[in-house]
Amino acid sequence: MKKLLFSATTLLLAGSFAAPAFAASWDVSLWGKRRAFTEHVERLAELVSEKTNGEFTLNLSYGGLSKNKENLDGIAAGAFEMAQFCAGYHRDKNPTITVMELPFLGVNNLAEEIAASRAVYAHPAAQKDLGRWNATLLMPSPLPQYNIAGKGAAPTSLSGLEGINIRATGGIGNALKKVGVNSVSLGAGEVYGAMESGAIQGAAFAPHAHLSFKVVDEAEWWTSNLNPGSVNCPVVVNSESLADLSDAHRAALLDSVDEALEWYVDQYQVSVDKFNAKIAEKNIQVLTFSESDVAKLQATAAPVLSEWIADMDSRGLPGQELYDLVQTTLAAQR
Repeated sequence: MKKLLFSATTLLLAGSFAAPAFAASWDVSLWGKRRAFTEHVERLAELVSEKTNGEFTLNLSYGGLSKNKENLDGIAAGAFEMAQFCAGYHRDKNPTITVMELPFLGVNNLAEEIAASRAVYAHPAAQKDLGRWNATLLMPSPLPQYNIAGKGAAPTSLSGLEGINIRATGGIGNALKKVGVNSVSLGAGEVYGAMESGAIQGAAFAPHAHLSFKVVDEAEWWTSNLNPGSVNCPVVVNSESLADLSDAHRAALLDSVDEALEWYVDQYQVSVDKFNAKIAEKNIQVLTFSESDVAKLQATAAPVLSEWIADMDSRGLPGQELYDLVQTTLAAQR
């Protein structure tokens, strides 16, 4: 009997060292590869592990858990605990946060993008909206203004964009449609092949994505100053998984967000510098549109805002309130 008791105790102790009852391990669904766009998640994983002495780990998967356009569904199903997605991939699933994808919001830098996104994420309507998917908004993936890299005849004026097939999502795509662009919605990983085959002639991306998805390898020209807007790509967590964390682990996660975003901003500038160097190296034609053309694009795209607000009203959502929140947050940030 004593021998049996000793054996059981030994096994219990051994098990406690191998897999502590308080350990937590989360799966995180990303896509593509590690790049500036995912640096805050990479840093978050490091910080959480450091603060919990390895008791809480984030297992980052680049495409191994889900397709990028299905990450929100995976969060809803509890297939993984954390994920990144872009609002423009499925606007009907997350209408409130598409306010950050409206064209010409006037965002000047990543700090302003972070502030405005976090204000929207904290709004009760946005929290309820994502709550339908069992998702809690954790942090944004701030991106600078998009511009177009393309091949073929360079559109040296706004009229030159008419009839061109360009990959553009969300409010950017809606804005470009107003000036005759054929806006095509493609996942980021599909863009290079589409440009190579001639299915599209250009893509609207932030600098890091032009690099990461090899758009610059096909590009012959790049618009430097259209700045039609950006996309909003939050990192979310499964709400039940967040609630199930111990207080210490939850604090380690939430208290690391600010530092992770600071790291992201620094790393993103490195990516911008690499992009600019690549443009020069490949002798890609830099197109600078006239002030009148940029103003015309802004004026032509202006109805996108009223159309978005009307759409939100039809859904019973506070569209005007969310837009005003973005503007007052930007003003306060400055």
